[in-house]
Amino acid sequence: MASVVELESVSKLYGTFVALRKISLNLEQGRCCVLLGENGAGKSTLLRLIAGLIRPTHGVIRVFGEKAHDARDRIGYMSHAAMLYEEFSGIENLRYFAALYRERECMAPEAALLAVGLDSSLTRPVGQYSQGMQQRASLARVLLAKPELLLLDEPFSNMDAASAKQMLDLLAGLRAQGKTIVLTTHQRELAEPLADCLLTLQAGSVASLVERMAGARQ
Repeated sequence: MASVVELESVSKLYGTFVALRKISLNLEQGRCCVLLGENGAGKSTLLRLIAGLIRPTHGVIRVFGEKAHDARDRIGYMSHAAMLYEEFSGIENLRYFAALYRERECMAPEAALLAVGLDSSLTRPVGQYSQGMQQRASLARVLLAKPELLLLDEPFSNMDAASAKQMLDLLAGLRAQGKTIVLTTHQRELAEPLADCLLTLQAGSVASLVERMAGARQ
């Protein structure tokens, strides 16, 4: 199967500070890589590099065989912050973001909300949503542009157990549809059933890399 994400000895420096050191990874289509590590380990930096939002200091990153910043139309990036307008309802948010993709074929905003289990007729402002609902609305925003690669920074953050399980089920469904997923989390036990690879970072370096064969997840 074709590789979606390829990293070859990637390092990222900010002045003399080494945020990432010689990271290598190969992720095929329809698989999920979970990035683990303490705060400051380099997880979000790695996600931003794959997204093409920043560029490596050393090494090579290819996404769909291209430089990451050239593949951004095929990438959906969900940051740790929800990136939604709190005074708007979910459907108002998605209609606004859909209007920014005038030259691309997008999901209908109603369909994107339905895909994450939210009711498009809900008029309550997003600022009044629970954390779990906000995270799902943020994922709906990402799904609007029909990305093939999903990059999710702490998608389970501050969720209760039920909301986290809903998010996990959503991601498992997207993975089953052929989406490739890279996500960061502090909750290894929650994300592990979804993972085809578990990459643990420590102070910007790979502390461990566990890869599973297709069909080997519990």
